[in-house]
Amino acid sequence: MTEEMVLQIFREALILSIKLAGPLLLISMIVGLVIAILQAATQVHEQTLTFVPKALTIVVLLLLMAPMMISSCSDFVEEIFEMIDQISRQTVLG
Repeated sequence: MTEEMVLQIFREALILSIKLAGPLLLISMIVGLVIAILQAATQVHEQTLTFVPKALTIVVLLLLMAPMMISSCSDFVEEIFEMIDQISRQTVLG
């Protein structure tokens, strides 16, 4: 296994993690910002007011995005196993 292959795997893993976590973090930040604006306008500063809507939003988003997340992860794992197979064949033959 060369350095280029390791860097390629690392790069693909980072991109996959950003693809999977990015939408969840972005939506959570947007919900938190909206709630913070409402809290500032109403002068009600309660911690649970921000946590519950964020948690519900993330749960709904996870339910909606689960098929895409699972397929992306399984595709990545299949690529890794194919690379392992190619490397092992090269080692045995070469």
